[in-house]
Amino acid sequence: MIVIEVHDDELLGSLARQAAELGVTDAAIVSLIGAADSFALSTMPENDPAKDVLTDFAVPAQMSGTGEIINGTIHIHATMAVEGYLGLSGHLHRAEIGTWLARVYVLPVRPSGATQCGL
Repeated sequence: MIVIEVHDDELLGSLARQAAELGVTDAAIVSLIGAADSFALSTMPENDPAKDVLTDFAVPAQMSGTGEIINGTIHIHATMAVEGYLGLSGHLHRAEIGTWLARVYVLPVRPSGATQCGL
């Protein structure tokens, strides 16, 4: 397990850079916790699951989520808790970290098609 912290940066970009520096190209993101100053999420429209509806939110939020890193590409689904005890969820496209921080718990895995013996 690797713990990656993000301070004063955009979460996904910082996570991608730090994972690459650690040699992590494929991993499960088993937990994401922290707070963002602003963020962007997408969800699928009811009548077309092949499309994304992207919304930017210029409000702070506490966040939690899970995801994966595949061939160095970050994919996170998150719930963002905003004022009024509302939870906004979807595919996380951006999270600006500044006031607080984010911690991402990453479990490296072998790329697809690889075999693992001895488990």
